[in-house]
Amino acid sequence: MKKLFIFIIELYQKFLSPDHSIWAKAMNKPPYCKHIPSCSEYTKEAIEKKWVIIWWFKWLWRILRCMPWSKWWYDPVEKIKK
Repeated sequence: MKKLFIFIIELYQKFLSPDHSIWAKAMNKPPYCKHIPSCSEYTKEAIEKKWVIIWWFKWLWRILRCMPWSKWWYDPVEKIKK
């Protein structure tokens, strides 16, 4: 199940992501995402390291905090204990 979700995220990153996709890199613009790691990288890392229910809530919380008027911040997955 984890591999399926990671595969879907990698497809999103390759073709749709405003930070990671082929077309985004071709435009040679600064990163769109204000967060490090980006939401898709954060979710991929959470899937690899956490249980399904935990990473789903972590992903949802991250998306809810992502808004145009928010400030840049560093938000690693590992700050929450396993």
